[in-house]
Amino acid sequence: MKYVNFFGHQTSKLIVGDNPMNGYSYIGHRIPGSEMVSFYTAEKFKETLFRMEELGYKTMLPLADPYVIRLLKEYRRDGGKLQFIFQPFRAMDQDVSIRQMMEVEPIGIYHQGTTTDDLFEAGQCEKILSLVEKYKTMGIPVGLGTHRPDVVEKSEKEGWPVDFYVACLQNPRIDRTGVPGGYLPADTLPGWVFYPEDRPRMLSVLSKVEKPVIAYKIFAGGQMFENLNPQEKQKKIVDTYQEVFSCLKPDDMAAIGVFQRDIDQLEENAALFDRWAESANSALYDRWAESANL
Repeated sequence: MKYVNFFGHQTSKLIVGDNPMNGYSYIGHRIPGSEMVSFYTAEKFKETLFRMEELGYKTMLPLADPYVIRLLKEYRRDGGKLQFIFQPFRAMDQDVSIRQMMEVEPIGIYHQGTTTDDLFEAGQCEKILSLVEKYKTMGIPVGLGTHRPDVVEKSEKEGWPVDFYVACLQNPRIDRTGVPGGYLPADTLPGWVFYPEDRPRMLSVLSKVEKPVIAYKIFAGGQMFENLNPQEKQKKIVDTYQEVFSCLKPDDMAAIGVFQRDIDQLEENAALFDRWAESANSALYDRWAESANL
């Protein structure tokens, strides 16, 4: 596993999101979100966190709903050492949520992506900036989440006071501009398809950004693995690391989602990440890391 510096914290270049743990399936025809929720009991959730640590992952992007916060506090009491960059739970009063999040000492927080896109499309960017300022009171780096490349471009052009970006490589807003987002599991949204042409557009924008970047849905919510055999899937994972990291800065990160029921995806992704990192194509990263004393 390779490591980078995130505002003074050493974190793994590959980090983990929690969509599957909360039942958000983008391959609902094959693995419904209800099956993900059934699998990720409280104990299995915490077991997965410790498995992340064991394999060298250092950071997670959890949703800050009260149930997850409780599990993270239990995990910390049991000796857990993962770092957290929170996705706010917008259904809560954000002042209350901030107090809860700070109890697990996060290293960052970001303005939730669907909320960003909803407000951007409604012409209410001032509300985004107001929430960013509220999160700034936490005294930790504040990022901006989005599924839209033009949001990143607007933020950069206007100098929005965000410290980093959490950017989705797939843009589900293309066919849903102006439709409010929600927290429904994706298997309740038939026909939700991620298109490969979204990716180069976002990666091109991110390649020009000087601020740290966390790219997510790098595997299109698992959709890019449809109809592939295990060997083809592994090659696709390695090719995806090359596609993504060759466009980002050496200290940028990518987040993956994992469903641990049928295969240890944490181990598979870490092993394949190491395979990518050992290739000649990662020599640029190695030269940078050496100069940065990582």
